[in-house]
Amino acid sequence: MPPRIPSTIRLSTQCLHHHPPPLRHPPARLFSTHPRARLPQSPTPLHNPLDPIARHRLETQTRAYYTRRSYYAATGAALCMLATLVLISTSDLAAQPEQCDAPPPRRDSSLARGADVRLAGASAASGSPQEAVEQVPTGTSSVPFFPRTVSLPGSVSSTSAALPVGTGDADEPFQLVGLGVRTVSFLSIQVYVVGLYIATSDIATLQARLVRAAASTEAASTLVAGEKEALRQALLDAQRSEEVWDSVLREGGIRTVLRIVPTRNTDFAHLRDGWVRGITARSQRPGKGERFEDEGFGEAVGRFKGMFGKGGLKKGKALMLERNGDGALGAWLEGEKGEWERMGEVKDERVGRLVWLGYLGGKKVASEGARKSVVEGVMGFVERPVGTVETQVI
Repeated sequence: MPPRIPSTIRLSTQCLHHHPPPLRHPPARLFSTHPRARLPQSPTPLHNPLDPIARHRLETQTRAYYTRRSYYAATGAALCMLATLVLISTSDLAAQPEQCDAPPPRRDSSLARGADVRLAGASAASGSPQEAVEQVPTGTSSVPFFPRTVSLPGSVSSTSAALPVGTGDADEPFQLVGLGVRTVSFLSIQVYVVGLYIATSDIATLQARLVRAAASTEAASTLVAGEKEALRQALLDAQRSEEVWDSVLREGGIRTVLRIVPTRNTDFAHLRDGWVRGITARSQRPGKGERFEDEGFGEAVGRFKGMFGKGGLKKGKALMLERNGDGALGAWLEGEKGEWERMGEVKDERVGRLVWLGYLGGKKVASEGARKSVVEGVMGFVERPVGTVETQVI
């Protein structure tokens, strides 16, 4: 009888020789689209970043994105260039609008030599031949030059308040003080060139009043270095400049002309609205309203508006606003053949004074370049003793 094997050893042998039944997986139906035949999807399917198909799709999407961006950028650049070309072709923009100021008059300049310049209308009216014209560059190609000296075709009053009655000369030359370009909008679109002229015999009066405004003593006939710089700063200051020019113009006795030449065809309504806005703003400022509340001033402004009704000003043709010794304002328009047309007159000196202040004084002027040029011009006057500039010009 064989020996009996312990039960513990027998159980261990059975465990070693036992094979578990094979796992049975449901057969996959690879070519069936039936919902019940699909394998269950894991909530977060695994993605192999090195999968060539996925990488190709990602590259295709990235390439399409940047292609669209390049199309948008090219379209925007083309539209910007087209808008710039249209603006340049229709606006006559200058290459360097900041260089539109006339050079200040020097001791050896033509202002001291007193070149005689006549406009076509003045020559035709007087019957004298037109003489050589000395020109001053304006800084814009649309209106490249301004005459150094002009003579009016006529005057509101041939007698200045600074001269004895009957001694005025309608053909007296007006000397250029300064000029600049009027621009509008942030694009600095040029509208017209404006120049301020003063009658030769009234330069001494302007000298005396400016010296009196800056000198420490009333008897002074010229300014020292510190007073000259103080006057320059005052004429460029937003508040002080309006006070000085308002005092100079209100006293009368100084004949001046604003010569305006547009850089493109413009209508009178555009010019008139700009002047009227300046008149209204300055007449309504605190401390000045009491001087402009009467009905006479309102009627004078109405007459001023009526002077610039229908019609317009052609490119290159001049409009001359004259302010005589009594402050009356007159306007002259240059025609197609150089003839001059009288547009009207406003006798109230306040209207002309406020129009002039729109170019000379205040925080915002019609042309900052013109104001700076005028300041340099008058500084050339006050550098000499009162009366010597007129003597040299004559």
